[in-house]
Amino acid sequence: MALRSKVIGVLNVVFRVPPLFLMDAALYRLVIPPELTTAGLNDTSMLLKFFERSARLIIVFMVAFLLFLLETTQLLEAYMWIISGGILLVSFSWNYMYVSYVLEQVENTNSNGVFTLESAAFILFTVFVQIGLAYLLVHLRKNFGLPKLAVIVSLLSPVSLRVLYFPSNVLRLSPLASVLVPGLYSMFVLSVEILNFIKNFRQTALWMRYTVEHFGLQAFIESQWTRLQVPKVLRMFWLARLCEQAVYMLAEILQIKHQGEGLLAITVEEIYMVLKTLLVRGCDTIVALLGMTSILSRISHYAGAIVQLLLNTEDQEDQSIGTVSAVLFFILALQTGLVGLDPEKRLQRLYRNMCLLATALMHFFHNTVHPLLMSLSASRVRSVQRHGRALSVCALLMIIPSCFLSYLWSKHHLSTWLLAVSAFCIELIIKVIVSLLIYALFIIDANRDLFWEQLDDYVYYIRAFGSTIEFMFGIFLFCNGAWILVFESGGAIRAVMMCIHAYFNIWVQAKEGWKTFIKRRTAAHKIRLLPSATREQLATLNDVCSICYQELESACVTMCNHYFHGVCLRKWLYVQDNCPLCHSTIYHSSTEEAQTEDAGIQ
Repeated sequence: MALRSKVIGVLNVVFRVPPLFLMDAALYRLVIPPELTTAGLNDTSMLLKFFERSARLIIVFMVAFLLFLLETTQLLEAYMWIISGGILLVSFSWNYMYVSYVLEQVENTNSNGVFTLESAAFILFTVFVQIGLAYLLVHLRKNFGLPKLAVIVSLLSPVSLRVLYFPSNVLRLSPLASVLVPGLYSMFVLSVEILNFIKNFRQTALWMRYTVEHFGLQAFIESQWTRLQVPKVLRMFWLARLCEQAVYMLAEILQIKHQGEGLLAITVEEIYMVLKTLLVRGCDTIVALLGMTSILSRISHYAGAIVQLLLNTEDQEDQSIGTVSAVLFFILALQTGLVGLDPEKRLQRLYRNMCLLATALMHFFHNTVHPLLMSLSASRVRSVQRHGRALSVCALLMIIPSCFLSYLWSKHHLSTWLLAVSAFCIELIIKVIVSLLIYALFIIDANRDLFWEQLDDYVYYIRAFGSTIEFMFGIFLFCNGAWILVFESGGAIRAVMMCIHAYFNIWVQAKEGWKTFIKRRTAAHKIRLLPSATREQLATLNDVCSICYQELESACVTMCNHYFHGVCLRKWLYVQDNCPLCHSTIYHSSTEEAQTEDAGIQ
């Protein structure tokens, strides 16, 4: 059963690749010809030809898209019909070739009754071919309907008519007549099955509506995405397309420049040109771009897996790095108009998008190593190997962006793209430094015997510094994007992405940072108004802080006469104003105190 399921899974992927080739070819040819743009709208005949050609291509695209969406069994049935039509076409072509040969022999010899050894051999070979095609046609689909003998007789009718010495006019029509009966019958059965499919489509539409209403649109899309195995199909399509173009280009180079020589005659420069051309052609349509996106998603997934292997962690959230990278690359391609660019500009833009994607990947890697660093420092783990793994990844995340920046600034002139990449790299380096500083503070605290009250302040200051730098880089990238939008390359997608960036990376971040600052300032103000415990009170109490369970070297006394560390109580006040032990109000404002006094007097 396991082998059978694997085979079905492979066939499910393989069967969906040809429809993608049809969609890709239709999109590649669905372009406005240059002569139409130069002639304008005055040439009616040219416009009609363009609309007719576009309509045919759209029909081909829609049919291929419907084939792509079919179930595996339905897709197999569709391929069986296509193969059946191919068998009938091969049979017709062979019979046409045979009849043409016979008529030529008759004209040359001026005799209808002479059978030479060559003609007899041709007749015998034709009989074997047509019988084989008939067997294939009958056994290819279950319950074909027509008897096997009837199909064989129909396909062999040109040979039979020749043996029976029918005139040449009849022989000329025999190839078409030979496929007429099985062809008409196949068309009748196919039309019945198409009608049944249309009738069942209503039930499918009702099921889709039920699924969307009860489980949501996202669940429906995810289920269909899994059923169709879209990423695997796109990867196989893109690799097959790449191999096809590579073979064609290498054969062309060998034919033009290296006639009679082997593959070893191809130079390194020619291989480099072939690779550049393959990259340019690998994203010249939307379908090809999706295939390249799927390939990059897989590469990013393996890169994330390598980082997780170095860190010896398995985080399910980090496994989404491939999906996030694919979405980011596809948005960058749409934002920059990658598909519609000229080959040279497309290669340059692809290179720039790859650089941006590489910096984004390094940010994802930092998001993977940062929580591990915090957990290692806070949990007081003494494993040198685990600490060394995390620190080595942090070192790489500082060295690689630095070298990357040095290379880019030495090879490229100042531009908005270079500023964006530089901002991402510098931001990454600062984020890694912030993580290492906080890690160092926690390590120092873990090796101290006494409670370190200033630790929370130091951590807050470092994180505030990192968040401020990140906020400033967000504003810089927004201004950089606005410059590109206004003066370089505009577009609705870029404008939408800038709005999303402004909301999430600027407004939300500023709002959360200000909210944290106000909470911290309010809590610190409340703590300052509480009395501090004296040494005699602490000695008499001889207890620990009820929040952190550390010894009370210094403490704040609440109105309900409970003792806590000032820093611990401040963190508690971020959440609520009630005492952790008795749940009474820790701090009354002046308005609340006045209301209490008035209530007591009354």
